[in-house]
Amino acid sequence: MMNIFISGFALLSVLCIILFVYTRTSLPSVGDASFKQFQRIYLVVYMLAMAGDWLQGPHVYALYDSYGMSSHDIEVLFVAGFGSSMIFGTIVGSFADKYGRRANCILYGILYGGACITKHFNNFYILMVGRLLGGIATSILYSAFESWMVYEHNKRGFSQDSLGSVFSHAVLGNSLVAIVAGLVAQFFADRFGFVAPFDVSLTVLTIMTVIIVFTWSENYGDRNSDLSVSFSNASKSIRTDHKILCLGLIQSLFEGSMYIFVLEWTPALTPETHDTATSTARHLLSSNETTIPHGHIFAGFMVSIMIGSSLFKILSSYTNVESFMRFVLLIAALSLSTPIIFKGNQLFVFCGFLVFETCVGIFWPSLGQMRGKYVPEATRATIMNFFRIPLNFIVVVILLQALPMKMIFECCVMFLFLAMICQQWLYSLYRKLPKSESLEKGSQEFSDSVDLTLVEHKTPLLDVKAEMV
Repeated sequence: MMNIFISGFALLSVLCIILFVYTRTSLPSVGDASFKQFQRIYLVVYMLAMAGDWLQGPHVYALYDSYGMSSHDIEVLFVAGFGSSMIFGTIVGSFADKYGRRANCILYGILYGGACITKHFNNFYILMVGRLLGGIATSILYSAFESWMVYEHNKRGFSQDSLGSVFSHAVLGNSLVAIVAGLVAQFFADRFGFVAPFDVSLTVLTIMTVIIVFTWSENYGDRNSDLSVSFSNASKSIRTDHKILCLGLIQSLFEGSMYIFVLEWTPALTPETHDTATSTARHLLSSNETTIPHGHIFAGFMVSIMIGSSLFKILSSYTNVESFMRFVLLIAALSLSTPIIFKGNQLFVFCGFLVFETCVGIFWPSLGQMRGKYVPEATRATIMNFFRIPLNFIVVVILLQALPMKMIFECCVMFLFLAMICQQWLYSLYRKLPKSESLEKGSQEFSDSVDLTLVEHKTPLLDVKAEMV
């Protein structure tokens, strides 16, 4: 059966290359030199930020296990990471809006670097501090970087289509980084021990922070409101604007299913564990005792995500994001039903998982583009981290329950069907918008926020082009 995974990876790689060449040669691209410079500046930093995260992931459990931690202690540490992101995420998001997104991204490097340092200590409480720091850093990673980029993108007058291009390239690059980071982490772990990948991550995060300091300009949301007002405004936006509410529900439901999938794909593809109702920590432990080719499977998943990013470009050239995402979410739900319907059949389950990862590759740039349209600039990072509260809650609840695998995937399928319903709701709201508003809403909101800032501070408007970094 191992040939299934290896052959699948090879076929997907060929398909990925074909789609990549097609999107580069057949679809229109943004030729503006200033946009390409901006995209390059952002993507270099974003790829380093993601590399710092990917370098750590494969060996967290292995490191804890090598320190002699019990399964319960490891479960507690994992829950602490998700709980930290859930509890402190909104606070960090408000800091980004008020005190600067660039400063928040620098804080990401510092916090995650600190989490790497704690991995050198075989002490439960020090490792717990590291998990708390890592949870906060993760909230920054998935909010402040995008908030900075969207603000700068709108400030420089680039189109919504080019915003989708940035997100698509980010997903494509992130998948490549994940594969390379996995190989690099394994190389250092084999030669210097399980803590070595975290030292490599610390080095990458340091380089990223230095680049941000010297190449990024600062931007803000609403600098004049305190944290309580920022929370209130963000909450009001979610309550009163159903488009933002839909986006939050879609993100939480889809990403919650995605994180659960990350924890469950190994036992789902391992015949020995199909009928076992075990905890997530035991699932992770069992992955070290099975013979399935984890590296090839993971690489296949990443290539599927890359295929999804190319499909996003193709779909975007024919129709709007709000429309085609309804079908993507439906396909995602059906794909995660394969472990339920075809229990024990590695071929069908693996194919279903590859389809799901392709949907992930379409989902990321699609969601980013829709957030760029509908989420208000003044509280962008705060709202994005509000969205992560139910997401992390879903994962924490699943982590704390010793649910049978069948029930876990049934929950995922239900979440994805609900996400599809929310996307249908969003599509109906989108169709009610005036055409000009649906196309230019993000840019108009940005212009309004700039005009408001100029009135409040009575400062002259500088030439945007002169502020290119």
